[in-house]
Amino acid sequence: MISADRLKAFEFFRGFGNEQLEQLAVLATEEIYDAGAQVHKSGDMARALFMIEEGKVVLIMDSRLGPHKPAMQVTVDVITKGDSMGWSAVVEPYAYTLGALCIDRTKIIAIDAAALRTLMEEDKVLGYEVMRAAARLISNRLTHTRIILVGERGLSTKSDS
Repeated sequence: MISADRLKAFEFFRGFGNEQLEQLAVLATEEIYDAGAQVHKSGDMARALFMIEEGKVVLIMDSRLGPHKPAMQVTVDVITKGDSMGWSAVVEPYAYTLGALCIDRTKIIAIDAAALRTLMEEDKVLGYEVMRAAARLISNRLTHTRIILVGERGLSTKSDS
């Protein structure tokens, strides 16, 4: 278990009350990863919602350019101190949509996904707040992905001329 005060440092928990943070802290553990370690792969069952306390994580996906070509890893987003990842922990089918690879030594707070979903069912107000925060996280990730795609499109059209 970690302290509720540590959770307050994350944008994800903006608007949560002290009692709600206490309930969530009971479900949380600290994990430390070395640079190069993979937190999870795309398609893995979501085991936790993650808050980055220290370090840097890249969210990656495989991009296939053809049926007989090897997959290329594409960076979708870079997650750093104060950021969150792993919204799949609370959204069906509860499988990560991207891989997560540490590029620095990284300290993460992991909130157990199954226990979190149970708590959300039992406490509908808390469940609503978690889903609002997850929706903000998804929206931000989509915005970042769009920016990356527009940037890559712009580069590809410049190199074609």
